[in-house]
Amino acid sequence: MQTESIVALLIAERDNLNKAVLGPPGGRNGNGKPWKAEAPKKRIPSAAARRKMALGQKKQWAALKVAKG
Repeated sequence: MQTESIVALLIAERDNLNKAVLGPPGGRNGNGKPWKAEAPKKRIPSAAARRKMALGQKKQWAALKVAKG
């Protein structure tokens, strides 16, 4: 009798740990959406930043072209 109660407690503890680590069963997070980690938002440079990067790259290529002779 004692062994059965210990096994039942261990099974319950295992289920609690699985739920905490793996998320809820069925892959849902409670609001109907699939369970997954949030991906970090992508940072998109503005048009002005892209323009500055393009000018900087052109300066690098010009300097390299001058250095090669």
